[in-house]
Amino acid sequence: MSISFYDEIGGHETFVRLVDGFYRGVAEDPVLRPMYPEEDLGPAKERLTLFLEQYWGGPTTYSQQRGHPRLRMRHLPFHVNPDARDRWLTHMRTAVDDLDLPPLHEATLWDYLQRAAFAMVNTFEPSGIGPSADGRGAASLPLTNPPSTAPH
Repeated sequence: MSISFYDEIGGHETFVRLVDGFYRGVAEDPVLRPMYPEEDLGPAKERLTLFLEQYWGGPTTYSQQRGHPRLRMRHLPFHVNPDARDRWLTHMRTAVDDLDLPPLHEATLWDYLQRAAFAMVNTFEPSGIGPSADGRGAASLPLTNPPSTAPH
């Protein structure tokens, strides 16, 4: 029987450290923090910890509590543009570095996190245009030009 990546890197405690480190950065980030509707980031920390643990071969608590991850669908209400992605990756990079994992484990984890972050991008519009954190449509550019009222 092979050991899971989850177990290889230290199990629950390692993922808690990763997620805690990540959310320390998010808590102070002016672009990412507004995407979290809860005043307390605790519920978001728990969801991310459970998701990552399950993904890497740990307990399946995430699916038991929330169903299929459906990451793209869960992120659609939020304005995830390249700036938000890069900020997410910056905070996650700091958290991964703080784990001080062996190089192969670090590279494996980081590869997944980068691919996941790029996959969550759902707009290329600058901040303030597109879906907003509360799920209501924010100001957006028109898709078509309005009919001209100028004389021909």
